[in-house]
Amino acid sequence: MAEYDNLCKILAEKYPRDFTRWLLNQEPRTIEILKTELSIEPIRADSVTFLQTENRILHLEFQTTIKSQKPISLRMLDYYVRLTRTYQVPVTQVVIFLQETSNEIAFTEEYVSEVTTHRYRVIRMWEQDSALFLSNLALLPLAPLTRTDSA
Repeated sequence: MAEYDNLCKILAEKYPRDFTRWLLNQEPRTIEILKTELSIEPIRADSVTFLQTENRILHLEFQTTIKSQKPISLRMLDYYVRLTRTYQVPVTQVVIFLQETSNEIAFTEEYVSEVTTHRYRVIRMWEQDSALFLSNLALLPLAPLTRTDSA
């Protein structure tokens, strides 16, 4: 499913305004696509996109599998700290699971340790209403992953 990861990354970078409207429910005035690697040791991920609007970074993480060397929740915390340190603006993080799974990782929206709790949003494409995706050309390639009664 790496092909789908790459397609999602291309879509988010080509149509950042549509992804921002969908995920932040706001109309951005300006959007800048940021580099996908952050300082220190790079984190290898399925597909990562950083979109910077006026005063916010939208961090999208596309996941096709639940397997990872480092848990997704820990990676989200790591990205959050790096993004906040580098850009010093609020960060909205969204993990988008592309492939249906019942694994608890797709239903986990936070990293919790003894002294830290970090929250992020999770979207499971198989639970999304297909109407939004069918009516938007930028999001249309994701429509087959959404909830529908129609083949």
